[in-house]
Amino acid sequence: MKPLCSSSPARTRRDFLQLAGAGFGWTAFCALAAGNAASNPLAPKPPHFPARARRVIFLFMQGGPSHLETFDWKPQLAKVGTGGPHQLLAPLFKFHPCGASGLMISEIFPQISAHADELCVLNAMHTRTNSHVQATVALHTGSETFVRPSMGAWITYGLGSLAEDLPAFVTIDPLHDQGGAMNYGSAFLPATFQGTRLGSGGQGLPNIDALLDPANQRRQLDLVHRMNQRLLTKVPHHPEIEGLIESYELAHRMQSSVPAMLDIGRESAATQTLYGLDNPATASFGRQCLLARRLAEKGARFIQLTHQGWDHHNNMRSGLRGRAEAIDQPVAGLLTDLHQRGMLKDTLVLWGGEFGRGPHDDKGNGDGRGHHGRGYSMWMAGGGVKGGFRHGSTDDIGDDAVEGRMDTQDLHATILHLLGLDHEALTYPYAGRDFRLTNVSGKVARAILS
Repeated sequence: MKPLCSSSPARTRRDFLQLAGAGFGWTAFCALAAGNAASNPLAPKPPHFPARARRVIFLFMQGGPSHLETFDWKPQLAKVGTGGPHQLLAPLFKFHPCGASGLMISEIFPQISAHADELCVLNAMHTRTNSHVQATVALHTGSETFVRPSMGAWITYGLGSLAEDLPAFVTIDPLHDQGGAMNYGSAFLPATFQGTRLGSGGQGLPNIDALLDPANQRRQLDLVHRMNQRLLTKVPHHPEIEGLIESYELAHRMQSSVPAMLDIGRESAATQTLYGLDNPATASFGRQCLLARRLAEKGARFIQLTHQGWDHHNNMRSGLRGRAEAIDQPVAGLLTDLHQRGMLKDTLVLWGGEFGRGPHDDKGNGDGRGHHGRGYSMWMAGGGVKGGFRHGSTDDIGDDAVEGRMDTQDLHATILHLLGLDHEALTYPYAGRDFRLTNVSGKVARAILS
């Protein structure tokens, strides 16, 4: 995919708003932006077709949340006994119909349940592996066997950034194992598009403080810029050098914007309470969710949050309830806040893990399930999907996806479609062929589109 248009972020955004106000559309915008010879890889780019969503917030629950205890009610499975080694295990929690839509949601999510009419539950997710590492990398990059650009990198490459002084792709509290940097890396895409790491409380962004006064720092950056540009004329089309040039400029802009953006103390007491910052059980993930909203509001394109500890082979009753308690209020607060600010309609929120859990008793103690990728649940909200809607289903015991099955490539194709990107057209030439996030497959789940 060749860049559709490019310019400096500030000028591109300003010019498009002026053109839009004058009644001009995407064609005029692209013509103006393409006229600027100084290409900026992070300049906003128009989608292939009108988009439903402008940004993504991905809530990654690492470990494999059990769909049978969260979002996939199986009354037939509930009729079995308490289980035994490799025997069927009944759901450990009650489900209730929620909202006007009557979506069946587990009792462990009382506050997320209040948003049932905004949720699009995907009950027939499918992945090809039951290994944590491979399934995690596949969910993030589309491939469990090869190093590929992450979903966030592809989206940033395709659409550019909406922020002038913040990273377009941010990952908060990312995994250090289970694939590590591959989950937010850019692989063979230019380094400009890789994710920027933040700690769970906004920590972890090193060297953000300026060591020189503004005038001397500007002089230093200009010198480095001229030297890199000179090098680029000798080795043109060198993505590493191009990414380095832009990263220096972005880092300079971030020195003034990032500290303020990360200061969640600027939020009202009511907002901090909404996200559960006043409760030790919810404060950690609540900070992540509040930072995600602040980043989205400031123009970040793809924001990923990670919550670990969902791998319950045993002690599921207490372990799963504890994990659910830690995220229930923060996630509900995020949905409420986005809705109140008018942002949910064009923000796609995605929740889920790398796979689910099987219907059988994993250890024979009636309190755990094994890894399971043949059928499990995720959900979306906002961003142009149907609310109060259940897409696809597993069989009577939650073992296999039998209707509306969505493979990882289908999920990626659907996310890109909601962002206005054709997954078959979003390509990058590398090693003699054009690569894409969905490789050679992927179908858009059109039934979930609002």
